[in-house]
Amino acid sequence: MSERRFDTNCVQAGYTPGTGDPQVLPIVQNTTYRYYNAADVAALFDLDSDMFMYSRIGHPDEDALEKKLTALEGGAAAVAASSGMAAIFLTISTLCKAGDHILASPSIYGGTFNLFNMTLKRFGIDVTFIDQNSSLEEIVAAARPETRLLFGETIANPALHVLDFEKFSAAAKEIGVPLVIDNTLASPFLCRPIEHGADIVIHATTKWADGQATSMGGVIIDSGKFDWKKDNKYPEITEPDESYHGLNFYEKFGPAAFAMKVRVCALRDFGSCIAPMNSWLTFQGLQHLHVRMRRHSDNALALAKFLENHPKIDWVYYPGLEGNENYELAQKYLPKGAGGVISFAVKGGRAAGEKLLENLKLASVVVHVGDIHTCVLHPASTTHRQLSEEDQLAAGIDPGLIRASVGLEDIEDIKEDFDQALNAID
Repeated sequence: MSERRFDTNCVQAGYTPGTGDPQVLPIVQNTTYRYYNAADVAALFDLDSDMFMYSRIGHPDEDALEKKLTALEGGAAAVAASSGMAAIFLTISTLCKAGDHILASPSIYGGTFNLFNMTLKRFGIDVTFIDQNSSLEEIVAAARPETRLLFGETIANPALHVLDFEKFSAAAKEIGVPLVIDNTLASPFLCRPIEHGADIVIHATTKWADGQATSMGGVIIDSGKFDWKKDNKYPEITEPDESYHGLNFYEKFGPAAFAMKVRVCALRDFGSCIAPMNSWLTFQGLQHLHVRMRRHSDNALALAKFLENHPKIDWVYYPGLEGNENYELAQKYLPKGAGGVISFAVKGGRAAGEKLLENLKLASVVVHVGDIHTCVLHPASTTHRQLSEEDQLAAGIDPGLIRASVGLEDIEDIKEDFDQALNAID
């Protein structure tokens, strides 16, 4: 049989039952694994065994989830974490130390922006934000000798700018650092960043991967393609590790060196592991990702077109709309759909937008995107409220912007709900 296609991997990758085994991945609600001699346990701590040691480092449901996401993203290995933010921090803490530097687009999730702009400074890690519309030359010029990664989002949350992978990948290669991409809003169904030059891909699996707002989680997928040895910028991966008796991750684990370093060092030390039940629930959600993402994208485009022509709407931003500034990039990198999130503003400014949220009956006002329910939020006063107005504008957050995560309800019901809510505004 040829290499399995994406839809098949959604359903079957990650777990293959043997004869007489459960057809569905079992829940292994467990922390501890039994052995019968000291040598087997010693092999675990020397990283010479692929058996489970302790559920902070890995467990059967997490392993299945990681294998499925590795297959879906086309990577070499994956490491699951307790949340998307944990996945980002584990990645940065593996690649950076005090005195190092990160280059990042400002068009990113508010929590990530706050981590980069405020918290990392306490660790001695500096971040430069550079407009993702900057030229290749401008991005490269912003790098420093101590730059360790270039960061962006496939679809920015909630500005919905689409990243120019060709430009960012070329910049990362010229700087000599990995391109790290948060692919949460796209999901691997709509975009596989590794195919466009990304070296590390991150997801908040809490969103589309789970799809039903039940389970916190995150994941890091290692492409296995970055040359960690080149220029000797990453001694943590290419030189002996004292905590494992001089083991060299680059030499021992090859394409999975970065993922293994994250697992047995960062995850070991920071403890931000995903729970067995959350792994299991997310695994179930991924089995129908390919079905859901088609419908989310179709509904989002239909709602965007409806709102675009509504007399009480000021503007609508969705990269799937013809005429949108990112339409060509969306066609290039998101040919199967531009995702399930749209942004728009109501005529009358912020006060009118707040009134809209109060009037909605079907759509929920929640701090979330990416599940089967249609939900809305005002980012400037919620997810991005820690940012200054200047930083909000740099991230693409207009004061009146409303973010809508378009669910799987009947599109006519969704449109009717927004229509009645808009018409009820004085």
